[in-house]
Amino acid sequence: MIALIDYGAGNLQSVANALNAAGAQNLSITADPDAVAKADRIVLPGVGAFAACMNGLTAIPGMVEAMRARVLEGGVPFLGVCVGMQLLATTGEEFGSHAGLGWIEGTVRRLPASPGITVPHMGWNDVVPATPHPLLVPGEAYFLHSYAFEGSHVLATTDHGGPVTAAIGRDNLLGVQFHPEKSQRYGLALLERFLAWRP
Repeated sequence: MIALIDYGAGNLQSVANALNAAGAQNLSITADPDAVAKADRIVLPGVGAFAACMNGLTAIPGMVEAMRARVLEGGVPFLGVCVGMQLLATTGEEFGSHAGLGWIEGTVRRLPASPGITVPHMGWNDVVPATPHPLLVPGEAYFLHSYAFEGSHVLATTDHGGPVTAAIGRDNLLGVQFHPEKSQRYGLALLERFLAWRP
């Protein structure tokens, strides 16, 4: 069973549609920690502000604990999308400093604006793997964000007035800043690889 976590963070149905199009079997959109604790794969979507998303996640009794037990201890494949990726960080600096899940050391900071470089970073941009990873290949994906991860375990970057983190991960964890569900063939291919991933 693939658990797509429902914690009020936005792009749920479009991510579900993309996972189904990529061949997902037995996809469950769920806010039930017991279901997450039994899942074979876990996907954490997210749009909006870091603190609001983190608050939504922690407001579900037992959810963070179930995720931690299944992902960090149980080793099932995990995919975080956009803010779902950012929540893996230690800290987010949107509207103050807020604790994240702390699964990957780093801080989510506002993208710097400069002449000719707009914030938010919106639209199609290159994904450039920084290190070999079975789920990531060079290509173009769709981005929409004003904050970006800075820290360890960066797997891919994009360029927006300089290098910007496009993906992070370690072991059975993968987080992508771009939106696979909006990235057409590139995004669907990534989701297909995630569904077949045996880390």
